Amino acid sequence: MNFNIILAVLVFYPMLGGLAVWLLRSHLNSAAVSAFTAVTEFLLMLGLFIASVQTGGAGAETAAAVQTAAGSGILSIFGSDTVLSLTIPGICGMGLHFTLDGFRLLYGMIACFMWMMTALLCPEYFGGHGSRSANPSSMHSGVKHGNTGTMEEEPSPDRFYVFFLLTLGATMGVFLSADLYTTFIFFEMMSFTSYVWVAHEENNAALRAADTYLTVAVLGGLVMLMGIFGVWHELGTLTISELPAAAAAYDNKPLLYALGGCMLFGFGAKAGAFPLHIWLPKAHPVAPAPASALLSGILTKTGIFGVLAVTTGLFLYDKNWGLLILAIGAATMFGGALLAVFSINLKRTLACSSMSQIGFILIGVGMQCMLGEENALAVHGTLLHMMNHSMIKLVLFMAAGVIYMNAHALDLNVIRGYGRKKPLLKVIFLIGALAIGGIPLFGGYISKTLLHESILEYGGGFLFRALEYLFLFSGGLTVAYMTKLFVAIFVEKNTDADLQKTYDNQKKYMNPASTFALTGSALVLLIWGLFPHGIMDRAAKLGQTFMGLEEFGETVSYFSLKNLSGAAISIGIGAVVYVFVIRKLLMRKKNIYINAWPSWLDIEERIYRPLLMRILIPVGHVIARLFDSLADFSVVGLRKTIYKDSPVPQDRTRGTWLTDAVGSLLNAVQRLANRTWRRSNPGTVDYQRELALRHDVRRESSTLIGRSLSYGLLLVIIGFTLTLVYILWW
Repeated sequence: MNFNIILAVLVFYPMLGGLAVWLLRSHLNSAAVSAFTAVTEFLLMLGLFIASVQTGGAGAETAAAVQTAAGSGILSIFGSDTVLSLTIPGICGMGLHFTLDGFRLLYGMIACFMWMMTALLCPEYFGGHGSRSANPSSMHSGVKHGNTGTMEEEPSPDRFYVFFLLTLGATMGVFLSADLYTTFIFFEMMSFTSYVWVAHEENNAALRAADTYLTVAVLGGLVMLMGIFGVWHELGTLTISELPAAAAAYDNKPLLYALGGCMLFGFGAKAGAFPLHIWLPKAHPVAPAPASALLSGILTKTGIFGVLAVTTGLFLYDKNWGLLILAIGAATMFGGALLAVFSINLKRTLACSSMSQIGFILIGVGMQCMLGEENALAVHGTLLHMMNHSMIKLVLFMAAGVIYMNAHALDLNVIRGYGRKKPLLKVIFLIGALAIGGIPLFGGYISKTLLHESILEYGGGFLFRALEYLFLFSGGLTVAYMTKLFVAIFVEKNTDADLQKTYDNQKKYMNPASTFALTGSALVLLIWGLFPHGIMDRAAKLGQTFMGLEEFGETVSYFSLKNLSGAAISIGIGAVVYVFVIRKLLMRKKNIYINAWPSWLDIEERIYRPLLMRILIPVGHVIARLFDSLADFSVVGLRKTIYKDSPVPQDRTRGTWLTDAVGSLLNAVQRLANRTWRRSNPGTVDYQRELALRHDVRRESSTLIGRSLSYGLLLVIIGFTLTLVYILWW
């Protein structure tokens, strides 16, 4: 049996499920089909994972054993990076290329697990109108208030399920891609299909956030494509595993930096890295909670996947590149944490938290370059924090979805006290909060410890000492804002006694499927963190070869006094910030949380949109008009000189059968008139020639317009419009 075909199944099977939901939506239960597809996709991936563990456990260490395992379609967990591979030629010119190694196996498992759990939550979430905006007054059964005050239909969840499954297939295509061209194809497909998630509500906030999301994705994709084509031209390969050798033999380093920067722009935009993070705080509050869990937990990791492919493929051990990644990571890490402290919207706080944690991951990517061949700590910390953040945000965003579909609000002042009498939800949220806060005995502590140790291992003087302080301080801010969320929702009482009574009396707030999804995800996250050597180290070893690391390195004593002291510093900083900043400065009397969201830090509204509307569009308009006029003048000039027209007045111009027929008829009428009522003033027009001339003029004008730049731009705009209409049409 050719096991390589499994890679195509993993990518295209969910897409077929999405098409089935679309075509048979009136005959099928879309939620059931979506859940079935996600569950079976996970079971298929789980089967591959179990097979790999069994092969690895049998001791397939040698290259020959690994080759045998790969030939039979089974991956050795502790062997070489020889893996399943599949090529589908003829698609998009260069064909599609897929592969499955340890890293891809891990992230394929995580992606499928997250899709399965969110699919189980979706029916109750949409059935309970959890998809409505954060305005409680708009929460009425099956309807919403539009801008005109009229009542409109609830957005169909069927549409969401279609793009839910299409995005799963596209995401698997990214993680299983063997070359950057295949990565790009599925990366852009994923951006367009997930756009529908953000725009699902179809209100002003959702559509504006979706516009931002799509703009960042499209611009990032176009810039990324320039870099990909440049790498193909310069290095002759886009295969990720071949890039290190090709880049090492390439001498034009400045050009390689430029091409890598283009790809970093595109991948960093999807990851939510500063300064392209602008979509994160706006998309999550308006997207349905299951979508937010996937946007934060998985789709941002496709961006990190690309950053890792570029970094380890083109700039392995390159310190200049490492410093660039560290600078971006530091700004992202601190900026996201700072915004989260100020936010009083539950999902927006979690979105800003995602931005901050992406910064932690980028710190690990940068440290891989700085540490050179001794970068095991950074490699393992990067991989494990990616996995930790994915699972943490799955738990936290699904918990937020449960809160929202019952309380119909996200403002902390409204949902305060919601979870006081709900011990299961409280424990689930607490597990996620402790893990992301880096508390010992939870997974986030392990990965943050590895990242912190990688900074200490490098040393590097004042700059890296400052980076360490910023790292610990950002970790403290994480503790502070997660404490704010937990205390507000699960400890404090609501200032409205009647509302608090309503919350306390609400016993059935999750159905069995949702309970399984949240509880199962939280248990996996808890068990994962409790066994750092038995589970997490093994996972790190499985995925390390993707980042160029062959040897595992020394085993870290995670709970040594030195490592615990780093966590203690962050916890102490978090306690100080919570008590003296959040409780004292960001709350009014009667314990009202202040909406202190710093609008001046909104670089989209402060910088990007003004730059676009006041400078780029007007300048682009002038440039386009100049090129359009230049093209027209060039055509006219050539016609007047080199290709000078030589009209013969009496020569018959070319017409069509229609102009000939109509002209002959008009000439006959003219001759009859000349002999009768117009004998004193006979007509002399040759209508046959006149109509032929007019036809030629129209044809020539159409040709000129068709060749002009403005017409080309118009076609591009029409193409984009038709694409968006196709995506949104139901």
